[in-house]
Amino acid sequence: MIDLRLLRDDPDAVRASQRARGEDEGVVDAVLAADVRRRETIAEFERLRAEQKSRGRDVAKAKGEEKQALLAQVKELAERVKAAQVASDTAAGEFEDLLRRIPNVVEDGVPAGGEDDYAVLREVGGRPALPEGLAAWRDHLELGQLLGAIDTARGAKVSGARFYFLTGVGARLELALLNLAVARAVAAGFTPMITPTLVKPEVMAGTGFLGAHAEEVYRLEADDLYLTGTSEVALAGYHADEILDLSAGPRRYAGWSACYRREAGSHGKDTRGIIRVHQFHKVEMFSFCRVEDAAAEHRRLLAWEEEMLAAVEVPYRVIDTAAGDLGSSASRKFDCEAWIPSQGTYRELSSTSNCTTFQARRLNVRERVPGEEGAGTRPVATLNGTLATTRWLVAILENHQLPDGSVRVPQALRPFLGLDVLTPPG
Repeated sequence: MIDLRLLRDDPDAVRASQRARGEDEGVVDAVLAADVRRRETIAEFERLRAEQKSRGRDVAKAKGEEKQALLAQVKELAERVKAAQVASDTAAGEFEDLLRRIPNVVEDGVPAGGEDDYAVLREVGGRPALPEGLAAWRDHLELGQLLGAIDTARGAKVSGARFYFLTGVGARLELALLNLAVARAVAAGFTPMITPTLVKPEVMAGTGFLGAHAEEVYRLEADDLYLTGTSEVALAGYHADEILDLSAGPRRYAGWSACYRREAGSHGKDTRGIIRVHQFHKVEMFSFCRVEDAAAEHRRLLAWEEEMLAAVEVPYRVIDTAAGDLGSSASRKFDCEAWIPSQGTYRELSSTSNCTTFQARRLNVRERVPGEEGAGTRPVATLNGTLATTRWLVAILENHQLPDGSVRVPQALRPFLGLDVLTPPG
């Protein structure tokens, strides 16, 4: 959730953020009013509790008729205290619900607007020329079928639409890609993690995934657990209710997990191949750092993503995502989009988000206030970024295809794959 002090001290900044996102500004005033009600009811409850304790002491000293009269007053006062506590709890719940409706405050410089209002920061790498002898680019599914690497028909037979099998060199290519990502993460100082893919409701809510996009999340009602769409969720909850020591720098984790997304609202979009699917694998970077270091850490995560894209030798561009296309937890997000030759456009392969203290406040992840002995604790910042995922196979296959249906393996992947070229069987 957002910083309540910011909301009280500078509500106009929160209103401006809401406008940039295309969200309701009125919720700001609603939260401020609820905050006033909450504090007033707390004050009244505490006043009555103090009076109750004082009358209790008077009862202990009194005798006879005076004591009986005081006992009657204390009984009536106890009912008022009970009612005041109910009012205080109700006001606190209403305030909490309203506060959680406000997404993170967007960072200065983020483009306003929606999905199409991003700013292109740079384009990297030359787009490949159509291989000689081909009339048109083969798409990743055609290549995957020629190589015996992707089987969507049997995936649909077994599990339904938007499921698939990676077979033979397809499975090997994904494992090589993910292992390359883990190796690079470890070299950069990340701790590798195999994370749970089922989490409790409070962890899913804490990361901000049960807001506007809750329909994307799979829920196991019988167990009251959620399937995660990214290891970010489990990693964010890893240090819930803990106080971290960040004096030596950020805590960085690289989570490898299966990921599940319902793809609600995507009917008819990307139905061919493995661009938009219900299940995939991903290596996700996650960082806990001091608030003052968050913007620089965000740039570092982006740099590691770009290094990984360069390693698999695909042309890409970096975009600064518009405020209206940010998730509720993110204050800023950079996407890396690879060139997809068969579509003649860029498609997202990775993103990195600075969530500032939004998730940490919900999950109660804190640090000691640096440089101030006995000054208490404060929330940390959390950031995340994709280092590799199944969708990357789309860009690798298409950008490195050869006229005969073979695919050249990028140099960085060869030690992990043991092949220089993927060739059709037979």
